[in-house]
Amino acid sequence: MRITMLTFAALATAHAGALVSAPPALAQDAAAGREHFVTYCAACHGMEGRGDGRMAELLTVLPPDLTQLSAGNDGVFPTYRVARQIDGRDPLLAHGGEMPLFGSFFQEAGADVAIADATGQPIMTTQPIAELVTYLQEIQD
Repeated sequence: MRITMLTFAALATAHAGALVSAPPALAQDAAAGREHFVTYCAACHGMEGRGDGRMAELLTVLPPDLTQLSAGNDGVFPTYRVARQIDGRDPLLAHGGEMPLFGSFFQEAGADVAIADATGQPIMTTQPIAELVTYLQEIQD
């Protein structure tokens, strides 16, 4: 079978279209998210995310109980809001400035991944943030 340039171009265009329209991969690694949480968040938020970390008493603004995020949002985990607070698009004064407080770890280079909000809408973020958000979803009371 002989492929002409026109046929090759048509195949390449169809293939590129499939790549563009393919849904983003979902990152659902809660175990890695727990590791990130223990390393970067537990000092203030506590090992179980209840706001009782060893540094909590030294803070002017007490850390929230992260196991109650869904309860405080009519039973729906606020994925978009949580991702925005971690990545710095919605900074929290309690963190002393823009997140991430721990440098570039949560903003590391690499392909973005998608996590779904309550409506199924994909939210593009980095792999570590996707993992951390997935873990936070799992620890909701």
